[in-house]
Amino acid sequence: MFLDGTISEDSSCSDDSLRRLPAVPSQRQAGPILNLGSQFFMETSSQQEIGTQMVPPCVAVSGCGLTRAHPLVARPALCQSSGAGQHGADPEEEAPGVLPVYDSYGLSDGDTPEVVVELGKFERKKFQSFSLQDGHQDVEGEPKRLNPFPEKEALALAGRSQVDAGRYPIVLWWSPLTGETGRLGQCGADACFFTINRTFQHHPMTKAFLFYDPCECGSEKGLSGPGCSSLVLRSDDKSRTALSTDFNIDSLPLPRKAHHDWALFHEESPKNNYKLFHEPVITLFNHTATFSRHSHLPLTTQYLEGVDVLKSLRYLVPLQSKNNLRQKLAPLVYVQSDCDPPSDRDSYVRELMAYIEVDSYGECLQNRDLPQQLKNPASMDAEAFYRVIAQYKFILAFENAVCDDYITEKFWRPLKLGVVPVYYGSPTIADWLPSNRSAILVSEFSHPRELASFIRRLDYDDGLYETYVEWKLKGEISNQRLLTALRERAWGVQDINQDNYIDTFECMVCRRVWANSRLQEQGLPPKQWKADVSHLHCPEPTLFAFSSPASPALRGRSLRELWLPSFQQSKKEAQALSI
Repeated sequence: MFLDGTISEDSSCSDDSLRRLPAVPSQRQAGPILNLGSQFFMETSSQQEIGTQMVPPCVAVSGCGLTRAHPLVARPALCQSSGAGQHGADPEEEAPGVLPVYDSYGLSDGDTPEVVVELGKFERKKFQSFSLQDGHQDVEGEPKRLNPFPEKEALALAGRSQVDAGRYPIVLWWSPLTGETGRLGQCGADACFFTINRTFQHHPMTKAFLFYDPCECGSEKGLSGPGCSSLVLRSDDKSRTALSTDFNIDSLPLPRKAHHDWALFHEESPKNNYKLFHEPVITLFNHTATFSRHSHLPLTTQYLEGVDVLKSLRYLVPLQSKNNLRQKLAPLVYVQSDCDPPSDRDSYVRELMAYIEVDSYGECLQNRDLPQQLKNPASMDAEAFYRVIAQYKFILAFENAVCDDYITEKFWRPLKLGVVPVYYGSPTIADWLPSNRSAILVSEFSHPRELASFIRRLDYDDGLYETYVEWKLKGEISNQRLLTALRERAWGVQDINQDNYIDTFECMVCRRVWANSRLQEQGLPPKQWKADVSHLHCPEPTLFAFSSPASPALRGRSLRELWLPSFQQSKKEAQALSI
C-alpha cells in the first residue's frame, strides 16, 4: 500500500476510545442546533460538572482515538466504534436522529469518567462552537475558494446559529484529541474549521489531518505492557477500558490527496507507539509538535511553567533542617509506580540501593509508605506531596525512556522544590539545566557504585552540597538556551493570558494552510513542509549491563525484556508503511 493515494483503502476506524478531561471553568454555553448530515440534535441547557468544567451531557462525535489527561488540555474528548454505524455508535443503542456519547460504552448520561491532570488551561478566547451547514455532503465538487477575509467573517459569527464549513479550510482531528464536532477557530487573521467528524475526510475543503497518539502505558496511567492499547476510565467506582488507535495502514485517512497535509502532535515518550520514531513514519508528516527542539512547534519545556517557579523559594527546606531530617530519612528519594519502562530505570535503582540508602514510596521497589491521602498518583502535584519530597536532599529523577529533549516533570519538579535531581533520561539534558551545577547526571558515572559514593560525599559536605542549590538561592539562571526557549515559546503553562499548546498547534497548521493557499492564488508553488527523524529521536532501548535477566531479583519481571523486541517489531511495521 502506497501512502500517496494510488490505492484507495477503507480508512474506517478500528478502535474505540472514550476519555474525559477535567479542566478549569469553561464559559461554553448551551448552543444552537447542530446539523450533522441527516442527524440533528439540540445541545441541552442542562450540564454536568467534570472537575470544575461544565460540559453538555450529550455531544455528537464521530471518529476514533483517545485524548488523555494532559497538563494543558481540558476539553471533552469522546470516541465511539466506527464499525458500528455511520456515526460510530452501536446501532442497537443509537436513538434515531441522536448521536449518543456514552451508550456504546454502557455509560449513562449521569456517569462522569474521572481523569486527573497536573495542570490545566482550557478556554480559547477567540472562538465559539458552531453547527454545520451540511456542505460536507458534496464531496465530488471542486474545492471552493478560501474566504480571503476570514477575520471579518469570524468576528460576525457569534450571532449565527449555523456555519457553512465549506467556506473555510477544514482541519480534521483524525485522532480526536479535542472532542469537538465542529468549531470555527480564529488564528490571528486566519480562521479554520476544526472538527473530529470523519465524514469530512473527502470534503473538498479539508486541507489537513491532525494526529495524536495518546496512549501512555504504565500502571500510573492504568495500563501496562509495550504497545498497550487501552486505558482505564473510572466512573462511580466502576472501571471501564477504552481502546486507543494505532498508526496502522487501515487506520489512516487514505487515499492521501496532494493537498492533504498531515500534522503530528506527540509529546509523550515512545513507549506507547515506537512506529512514530522511525524515519518511514515520522517523514509522512508535514507539521509536528513534539518534545524535540527540532520540531516545528517544540514542546521541550511543556512541564515548566516559567522562570519564576524555578527561582521560587516557596518549598525550599533549609539545609540545616534537611540535615536534621537525615536521622529518619534517606539522602535519596524515589517515587515511581510505572515499573520496568524502556529506560530500565528500576534495574539501575535496584543496583544503586545496594550502595546507598534510598526511600522508595511508589509501587516500584517500594520500601516506605506515603500518607494514605497521598498514595494516589493524582496527588503527585498536591501541596502535601511537595512538602514531603522537599525534605530530601536528592531525588532520583529517572525518565521512562531515553530520548533527545524528552524532559518531564520528573526533572523540573525537584528543581522547583529545592531538591537536587539525580537525573537519567534525555541525553541532551545538559542543554536545559538552569546552571552547570543544578543536577547530578547519572550518565557521568560508570556504575551506580560510583554515583552512590559521590552522593554520600555531597551529603556529608554542606559546602559542596550548597554548590548545587546556589543558583536557586541566588535566583540566577545562567542557561541562555533555557531562558530563550521560555521567553520565545508561543504557548503557556498554567497561564490564562496565553494559549495552550494545543491551540497553538492547531493555529500553526491553520496559518500554514492559508499561507499556501495565498501562494497558489498568486500562481506560486506552495511551500513544502516535512518532518525528519530529528523531530522524534529515541535510540533503541537497552538494558543496564549489571542487570542480568537471570538474576533472582528479576525473576518474573519480564516486561523489561519486551521493550527491545517491541522496538524492533515497530521498525518493521514502519518500513512496511513505506512499501
